[in-house]
Amino acid sequence: MKKILNYIWRGWMLILGTVLTILMGIPVLVFSIRKEHYPYAYKFIRFWAIGMFYGMGFRYELIKLTDQKIDKNTQYVFISNHTSIMDIMLPCILMPHHPLCYVGKKELVKIPIFGTIYKRICVMVDRSSAKSRADVYRRCEERMEEGQSIVLFPEGGVPDDESIVLDHFKDGAFILATKHQSPILVFTFVGLKEMFPFNYGKGHPGKVKVYFNDILNPNHSMTDLKSNAYTEIKKVLENEH
Repeated sequence: MKKILNYIWRGWMLILGTVLTILMGIPVLVFSIRKEHYPYAYKFIRFWAIGMFYGMGFRYELIKLTDQKIDKNTQYVFISNHTSIMDIMLPCILMPHHPLCYVGKKELVKIPIFGTIYKRICVMVDRSSAKSRADVYRRCEERMEEGQSIVLFPEGGVPDDESIVLDHFKDGAFILATKHQSPILVFTFVGLKEMFPFNYGKGHPGKVKVYFNDILNPNHSMTDLKSNAYTEIKKVLENEH
């Protein structure tokens, strides 16, 4: 019975996602034609993320582990652990004053309706292509020069092995931060791995814990930034287990 309810719940996500994508997608497409209008498009992207997150029965508790404050006039590189498709919604919800650009998989372009919008708001990467991976830095820098902050999940994806607490970090987010001299916002999401896993027969609505770990200064070396971010996120995840 529980599995049947989970499949119904997942089916509701498809309906909710389709309706929200159609309603919010039109203004996003219109406002994203001109680069200077992207902040207006971002408002509708946030509405979409908020509708998806709360519409699926989730809510969050923000726990601050740092006294540092996010400056609305600064471009950041936003990173966190990645365990669920719902992770994608949280940066938009948490960052109302920072138009965000995600680095995402090229394969998602194939999704009807959503794929058209996805092309406008993301820097797409073909992970099988070294040229595409290398070009990501240039395209992200262009977006940051336009006033956008960048969202990257440094694990590069969700590990198939569910026993992995935190997978190894790739270099991309930290290279970008040092090249563009952008501070790194470090967040940890706790709960979505159990609440909304990629196993469609499992999951449940509930409250997600969102830890705001730190803001890392980009003046440090790429290696130090990656090591510090990994250590901070893993420490929270281990303490929660």
